[in-house]
Amino acid sequence: MAMLLKRPIGTLVSGLRSVGGGNRNGGGNTPLLDGGYTSGTGGGTAAPGHDGGMRQTLTIVFLCILWYVVSSSNNVIGKMILSEFPYPMTVTMIQLTSITVYSGPFFNLWGVRKYVDISWRYYFTFIVPLALGKFLASVTSHISIWKVPVSYAHTVKATMPLFTVILSRIIMRERQTKAVYLSLMPIIVGVGIATLTELSFDVIGLISALIATMGFSLQNIFSKKVLKETGVHHLRLLHILGRLALFMFLPVWIYVDLFNVMKHPSIVTGDYRVIALLFTDGVLNWLQNILAFSVLSLVTPLTYAVASASKRIFVIAISLFVLGNPVTWLNVLGMLVAILGVLCYNRAKYFARRQDTLLPYAFNAKESGDTKGSTTLASHGNGRRYPYAPLHANGGVSVPENVLLANGTANLVPVATHPHSGPLGVAPTIPITTSSNMTTSSSTNGRLLFV
Repeated sequence: MAMLLKRPIGTLVSGLRSVGGGNRNGGGNTPLLDGGYTSGTGGGTAAPGHDGGMRQTLTIVFLCILWYVVSSSNNVIGKMILSEFPYPMTVTMIQLTSITVYSGPFFNLWGVRKYVDISWRYYFTFIVPLALGKFLASVTSHISIWKVPVSYAHTVKATMPLFTVILSRIIMRERQTKAVYLSLMPIIVGVGIATLTELSFDVIGLISALIATMGFSLQNIFSKKVLKETGVHHLRLLHILGRLALFMFLPVWIYVDLFNVMKHPSIVTGDYRVIALLFTDGVLNWLQNILAFSVLSLVTPLTYAVASASKRIFVIAISLFVLGNPVTWLNVLGMLVAILGVLCYNRAKYFARRQDTLLPYAFNAKESGDTKGSTTLASHGNGRRYPYAPLHANGGVSVPENVLLANGTANLVPVATHPHSGPLGVAPTIPITTSSNMTTSSSTNGRLLFV
């Protein structure tokens, strides 16, 4: 299994590394999605890389399809398990065990960046609550799938943008545009229609789905904060949280579920079907996490949001087809309206983020003495001067946030002329400065150590 997964995921991680930190020999940060253009060296002319762009597009399409299939299979199998084996906490513990057992060896095999050093105070302030949230969100998510159909549970989870907006406002004091607030209305209306017309409605299932959605929203908010502030690789963060949640709640699981599980007929009689489904569910959940993070690292945020919404439609359709739970046309309409609202929210959020994150730039021929592709340099008070360029100068492809985590230098990489990016210039890179309350040092293997 390791050899089967090594090549596709290894290629994926190599592409991710090229986004996040450039090469290890001092190379710069090259845009991963360059619209089919490849950069020259030394300021030379660049030629279209049609084969490379097509190969990358096919890779992304393949990964999205695989993500959809794995996610829908995981949800269907989860529903089948919980119908015969009603222990959502046990199912969650098996998934956390899969993350803990598989992630270490496979991440080392694929060359995923090792951890950075994190202070104990930061660990208990952010990492431990994140692990707690991951466990509780996973358990309540399984309770919702157990109590209500998969299609309805995923429709309720479409309210995640609503929770994200509210929690970001409360925790981060973030304000949104009017378009973002208006885009939440179809989500609320769609979920309301689906709830009123759900034939298998259950209050516990609804509440559990809402709690799980709120938990995942909190995870998204604080995970971004941890990734930015510590520089830990996002796949390593997944491993850390899974392992920590497993050991934190192992005593709770032993007290709540262990003795009941041992008395269950499937375990007493050694029913291989339930045991095989539990094992498969753990593997699929781990693969789903890997694929989701991988797709996110290869495409723009808006593309990922659309792909995620499309995945939800795919999961709902597959669950209706395979599990055969009864629905009405009005119920399906509510699901579609909610998903449409998610797409509208993602689009509004994308344009709001694009306006807010543009870095100041100017091309001043008089100051630089160069009329073609000059880049304004600004001093940061530390004797170093960094290039400024618009974040979306490379043809509308936003630079992933992971580029902030890779290194502490700003590197210039020549890029080809693009219809949307103007004359031949430099790829946008983001300077990284060290905060006053954080000491950094570079180890021999190139890691940033945060102490």
